[in-house]
Amino acid sequence: MSIRDHADRTAAPGSSLDAARRTRELATAAGGGTADLLVVGLGATGAGVALDAAARGLDVVAVDAHDLAFGTSRWSSKLIHGGLRYLAAGQFDVAHESAVERGVLMTRTAPHLVAAQPFVLPLTPLVSRAQASLAWAGFRAGDMLRLAARTPRQVLPVPRRLTAAEARHLAPSVRAAGLRGGLLSWDGRVTDDARLVTALARTAAAHGARVLTRVRALGLGPTGARFRDELTGEEGEIRARAVVNATGVWAGGLVDGFRVRPSRGTHLVLRSERLGALPAGLHIPVPGETNRFVLVLPQGDGRTYVGLTDEPVEGEIPDVPEVPETDIGFLLDVLGSVLDAPVRRDEVDGAFAGLRPLLDTSVPGGPDSASVRTSDISRRHAVLTSPDGVVTVVGGKLTTYRRMAQDAVDAAVAARGLPSAPSPTAGLPLVGAAGPERLRDLPAPARLVRRYGTEAPAVQALAERDPALAEPVLPGHPVTRAELLWAARHEGALDPSDLLDRRTRIGLVPEDRAEALAVAAEVLARATPSGV
Repeated sequence: MSIRDHADRTAAPGSSLDAARRTRELATAAGGGTADLLVVGLGATGAGVALDAAARGLDVVAVDAHDLAFGTSRWSSKLIHGGLRYLAAGQFDVAHESAVERGVLMTRTAPHLVAAQPFVLPLTPLVSRAQASLAWAGFRAGDMLRLAARTPRQVLPVPRRLTAAEARHLAPSVRAAGLRGGLLSWDGRVTDDARLVTALARTAAAHGARVLTRVRALGLGPTGARFRDELTGEEGEIRARAVVNATGVWAGGLVDGFRVRPSRGTHLVLRSERLGALPAGLHIPVPGETNRFVLVLPQGDGRTYVGLTDEPVEGEIPDVPEVPETDIGFLLDVLGSVLDAPVRRDEVDGAFAGLRPLLDTSVPGGPDSASVRTSDISRRHAVLTSPDGVVTVVGGKLTTYRRMAQDAVDAAVAARGLPSAPSPTAGLPLVGAAGPERLRDLPAPARLVRRYGTEAPAVQALAERDPALAEPVLPGHPVTRAELLWAARHEGALDPSDLLDRRTRIGLVPEDRAEALAVAAEVLARATPSGV
């Protein structure tokens, strides 16, 4: 075996997260020393902050009360959005930033996880010629954004018009009667948003960050946090010279001085055969709206997502948002407006909702505080430093997590006078990243390469050494037991929920999740040091 082959069959050096490492590093973090930076929250932004700071050479501790990607980051549409909708809203800086960050992910930091996604907007009788012209102008403007962000045309093709026959080929379930063509456009899409967060956290760990899940911050201050180990119940203190609060919709519970206005985005989960073979996603205009679409996104694992809503959420923020029937009905109604045979409620196999942490800038009690729709609130992020020096990062979106993290670390460095180099993350590949030629030549199935990048041969090798690990976790589902074992040994999965809900997406369909629980528990037992 060559050195290259050997490297392809191991985890990236220093990046493996497991239960033993967590125990060891929690003890050192709480052992009386003082880290440079404490990050609270391990979604995309928090994991990005940990990576940014560690890559600058800072001593970093990052904690989350739950698992990696437990909150909003795992409930996205999976789009790495180039900013077209912000351009339509006149937010040119936000649009350009989104297009730049999309290009960074697709060409440098995560090309194994983020690829081009084609979308068809079917020109049905419900889409007027004026609406079609407006949409076409928008797609052309989106291509100009791509050009301004210097993302190659080979990575994101140009939009084009489709004939009715071409539109039917790409969207066979769309009603043929009255279909006069379609508009084909492209955007970025991440294979799995939770896997992006896992890659961020592991890359941060490879740069020396202590990444600690199930560690709840009970209170934050400028010099650290009191915490509780959610596995043992023990409490203690983590000291740090600077603190970043990256807890998303929960940020206001740890630091005062700002208001977060959560917005719920709901998706339906359908079996893919219900909509037939879909080589492209769909943009379906929402009736009565000029710049709002429902998206249909085939996932490649036998499921298709249909989303999404944008509804304000009031009151206490739950750990896992519930999906109201009104959201499901809305999405089914819009989807049914273009299908030959509308999807029935009993054909929805699952649903999920995430809460966007939008920054509320309205005047409390003012005339606009309640009337502004959450869909109209800017997706621009904000970095806020409290009077005592705690940095909070809120707002933003999945696509721009890297820029949010960079700005938050810059603010923490400035607030606490830490010695630090400039952020290197715009050119820093995440675990598993490589150029297209190397990814194409890897000796592993394409599905694994899209999820694990250069580590795919190592995952495949587990199944080759033990055929039992090559078995699917569920009949008819592509995820194997080898992937669960890899997650427990290298991706910080500590219990069956981590395996089924965040390292894989089996848990999105409740019946599938219940059936897979025993297998997940069995694999976790095998992942202990006394196992294989």
